[in-house]
Amino acid sequence: MRTDDKPGGVALLAGRPVARIGFGAMQLVAHRPGQTAVDRDTSITVLRNVVHSGVNHIDTAQFYGDGACNAVIRDALAPFPEDLVLVSKVGAVNEPGGGLIAAQRPEQLRAQVDANLATLGIDHLPVVNLRRLDNPPGIRAEGDQLVDLDSQLAELLALRAEGKIGAIGLSAVTVEQLRQALAADIECVQNAHNPLDRASEPVLDVCREHDIAWVPFFPLGSAFPGFPKATEHPTVIAAAAAVLATPAQVCLAWHLAHYVRTLLIAGSVNPDHLADNIAAGRITLDADTMSALDQLAAIPGS
Repeated sequence: MRTDDKPGGVALLAGRPVARIGFGAMQLVAHRPGQTAVDRDTSITVLRNVVHSGVNHIDTAQFYGDGACNAVIRDALAPFPEDLVLVSKVGAVNEPGGGLIAAQRPEQLRAQVDANLATLGIDHLPVVNLRRLDNPPGIRAEGDQLVDLDSQLAELLALRAEGKIGAIGLSAVTVEQLRQALAADIECVQNAHNPLDRASEPVLDVCREHDIAWVPFFPLGSAFPGFPKATEHPTVIAAAAAVLATPAQVCLAWHLAHYVRTLLIAGSVNPDHLADNIAAGRITLDADTMSALDQLAAIPGS
């Protein structure tokens, strides 16, 4: 496979080469109460343009729009290209009214994997990420949803042995949880991480140590109201002006330079933003710019 046509270059995910700039599909559908729905034809066009651009890593979840996201991916791209790596996550389900509730028990994780497979129309998911709900952001596990990690991993390992999933990832985990899970041969970790939020840097250090793929969410800053956005920071804006890029592109380029197995899943239904995200793979930041961006946030333990 050629690598020069893959946005951001290529890294391995579940043993398969994928573009380092992938696509997060969450924005393709309304997944929160009150959110404006995206036109289905627009979503299909976006997905086909994404694949045409060389992206072959799409991140989704059954709980994005209660299956609507997976359904539009199937409608747009099935039969799926052989090199396409579909990644889903489990740990929550939709409730009546459109919100999310925790679904952390092992039998619930299995049901979610089965639902993903059915909606996508496939019998195997290359990667499934377990979204832990111990810590913010988002919903928190309570009561019978407070499930020990080993029990969850045992169910995912059984699903892997059955061939329903290929590899296991983790999302929103601590250093201690990642180390606890290493025996399950963890393929990737999804944690919040960006130039202004380096709280997960110790988790990334464990990924470096064990050659685990790193898939940052909120790569441009928090999506929650009241929290800072990296694209609005003066240092990021100045760096963007210096390299004739957008602040978002500078943030994405910073991620790619930060670790060789970083895989980005920034998503957008705006054609211009989508094109900018893909083009970020061609931006090179010099050492001084990387140093300036590295100093924007404190790193735990440093």
